[in-house]
Amino acid sequence: MLRPWVVGLWICLGVVPQASSNSAVAEPLRIPMRDGVLLAAHLFRPTQAQRLPVLLLRTPYGKSRSLPPNLKPFFENGYAIVIQDVRGRYDSQGVFDPLGQEPQDGDDTLRWIAKQPWSNGNIGMLGGSYLGIVQWKAALTGNPHLKCIFPVVSGYDDYFDRFYSTGGAMRLGHRLMWLAANLRAPAYAPPNFWVYVTHLPLREADRLATGQGSELFQTALDHPSYDEFWKSVSTKQQLARINIPVFSVGGWYDTFVQSDLEAFAELRRLGREVHTMIGPWPHNMSAGFEKFDFGPESRAPISKYQMQWFDRHLRGRESPPLPPLRLFVMGVNKWREEQQWPLARAVPTAFYFHSRKGANSLAGDGRLMRRPPQRSHQDRFTYDPNNPVPTQGGATCCNPKVFPWGPQDQTPVENRRDVLVYTSPELDHDLEVTGPIKASLFVSTTARDTDFTAKLVDVYPDGRAINLTDGILRLRYRDSLEKPVLAEPGKIYPITIDVGVTSNVFRAGHRIRVEISSSNFPRFDRNLNTGGIHGSESTGRIAEQTLYLGPSHPSHILLPLIPQ
Repeated sequence: MLRPWVVGLWICLGVVPQASSNSAVAEPLRIPMRDGVLLAAHLFRPTQAQRLPVLLLRTPYGKSRSLPPNLKPFFENGYAIVIQDVRGRYDSQGVFDPLGQEPQDGDDTLRWIAKQPWSNGNIGMLGGSYLGIVQWKAALTGNPHLKCIFPVVSGYDDYFDRFYSTGGAMRLGHRLMWLAANLRAPAYAPPNFWVYVTHLPLREADRLATGQGSELFQTALDHPSYDEFWKSVSTKQQLARINIPVFSVGGWYDTFVQSDLEAFAELRRLGREVHTMIGPWPHNMSAGFEKFDFGPESRAPISKYQMQWFDRHLRGRESPPLPPLRLFVMGVNKWREEQQWPLARAVPTAFYFHSRKGANSLAGDGRLMRRPPQRSHQDRFTYDPNNPVPTQGGATCCNPKVFPWGPQDQTPVENRRDVLVYTSPELDHDLEVTGPIKASLFVSTTARDTDFTAKLVDVYPDGRAINLTDGILRLRYRDSLEKPVLAEPGKIYPITIDVGVTSNVFRAGHRIRVEISSSNFPRFDRNLNTGGIHGSESTGRIAEQTLYLGPSHPSHILLPLIPQ
């Protein structure tokens, strides 16, 4: 049984695991795979007498017993709709292997549908999150019947989107919550979220979350680096094989947004037809935020775009031209059409970290300035993995009642002495930042391995400090995610933290703020500072961290400013 918040998520993304009242009657299907496994599906079609274009949704969350309300317009517009349980889930046979099964099973399903008397051989796919992931996987096969896809909040790489950050830290809260909601043992009632996310060693956390071992989780722990295993299952590594039109949708506060934009940029470079829309949304686009509102324009008619998309590519109907990229610019809360990502007109601009006595917490004297410091200084803090900096909103997933997401006031975090806080003067004019954000730091540590984090914050005139995007780097991956190298305690290392992507206008009277620390838990797992094997240790060590400022160590954040 899915939690209510999961039901709400799939209403937004394209499939609902509950009945709805309409005239469509589900016809049960058993679709054979090449290895003899049968996958269960339901077919909804408006007539019995003609071949129709088909929309396919493949889900691990349980197919609908009757047609979900958000798919009814497609049914009424003459589409056949197939909703399928993926291998090993609900009524489908086989063993669930999400990292390996989807390309082949998607290809087999498409070929079977194309041969049916109710299908005209033109098939499109839609849906979000896992339902979007399977679209990318099916598109990799080059199946001739798949004419276009419409993935929502899905990303395109299993390592970077679902298990690890671009800096090599594990997306712990997201993974364990998903396992607890979807892959737990029969009749098992998971403990409180904080019980399993704080458990050490991580090797045992899956049993607490699910009541049984998870091969998926253990495999991820076996491969903490971006090695050949991850590359072999990555859509990112094979993106050139996708030749069909793609319309993708993401959110600035969704954990997959960076990959959504990277996929857009690469497909655009390859000359493919691709359209992408990024709004001010979390993973559930219809959820909104409890204490923050981006205004009436923040909504978008996704169903309308889907209908135009499939009518065009499955039926050859004319539709209004689409911009390659549509971005919601926060701060001014307006949509804007663009041609590329990153924006060609963006001006990378360094904002340098300054302090004299120390930038620890809001009580410190950390400043963010466009000019580099004229004198050298060292800001220090203590990182204790037993008392990590807590996650305060951001691009988390997937239950905001347990693990809050989105824009939130960061003041509670900024009052900690293990958080360095650097704030600009009040702006005398609007300043737009749109693009990838990088933090270039000079650091040292007393540990063989540790983490460094960076967060970009918009400080409002009333004092609210609203997070925009954040990132983390595991120090052993400072040179490469493929070949980790432990640190030498006390040695100064230049590092770059990928802070993610955003589009925001810092309004006049606001201030720009950057937080530097060593944890963001449980969005990312804690580094225990031992330099040991990821996931296998139970005891952490305290690390003394140093950030170097000054002419010879110009630590800064690089912001892509958009000229007015």
